Amino acid sequence: MAGNSSRRGAVRKSGKGNPTAGSGGRVKRGLEGKGPTPKAKDRPYHKAYKERARAEKRASAAPRRRPRGGDAEWIAGRNPVAEALRAAVPVTTVYVADGTEKDSRVREVFAAAAEQSVPLMEVSRGELDRLTGGAVHQGVAARMPAYEYADPGDLLDRAAELGEEPLVVALDSVTDPRNLGAIVRSAAAFGAHGVVVPERRAAGMTASAWKASAGAAARIPVAQAGNLTRQLKAYQDAGCMVVGLAADGDVELPDLDLATGPLVVVVGSEGKGLSRLVGETCDQLVSIPMAGGVESLNAGVAASVTLYEVARLRA
Repeated sequence: MAGNSSRRGAVRKSGKGNPTAGSGGRVKRGLEGKGPTPKAKDRPYHKAYKERARAEKRASAAPRRRPRGGDAEWIAGRNPVAEALRAAVPVTTVYVADGTEKDSRVREVFAAAAEQSVPLMEVSRGELDRLTGGAVHQGVAARMPAYEYADPGDLLDRAAELGEEPLVVALDSVTDPRNLGAIVRSAAAFGAHGVVVPERRAAGMTASAWKASAGAAARIPVAQAGNLTRQLKAYQDAGCMVVGLAADGDVELPDLDLATGPLVVVVGSEGKGLSRLVGETCDQLVSIPMAGGVESLNAGVAASVTLYEVARLRA
């Protein structure tokens, strides 16, 4: 009989006493409002939600970038690695490919690594190719960490701690790391309290700069400035005088009266010298007197001559 079946799932046709008929009974809650529809990215089964979850997972897994400096550097080749260890470059690990011939240079690398307590790691040649980005490594490579740059203000603090008048060297777009290393070496030799380099379009403290500094990079801080002109003005606000080296300077180096006070010496790039904004920011432009026929000195030599003269005038 219709509506009176005992089969499982059968329903009565009459609305009387049937809680599923009409809009009352147990379905009343189903007719109530459920609020605004969630956004696609908030619905667990929506594509947008899954894409956002994957993006968040990738972001949390990615390593944080260093606030200053750069990525670790690889030194590839038997001679470069031997020279880096000889120059006390802060190498963290030396890698040697399986089956590499142990000639005199490799034995020198092993001896220097053992003397400096630098770990040696043997890897496959293919793995060493991958680590060095396909560089010609000759079976030997070394890894050095990213340089930890100081804050430009730390250089003035260092001078204050030593009870000395600040002497800072600032480099304006010097792009040759060997010049940077030579300037760091001269700065350490003649009593400067640090070197400032721009973050962009300038040489950084790479393995080449470390080698050129002959170990001085471990004794004197190098700072990075996001904007060199702004940093020079900050030094001026702190009481320093800023002088720039220029072939057409108004004052010759031996006559630099500002040498005995708080001083920032700015060295220009190898080819173009000081940029316009940096030159306009300097309190004085200083020239190095030279014999006729010699137009200019490279950045490293010019900085060395100037720092020597400043040290002499201060003495």
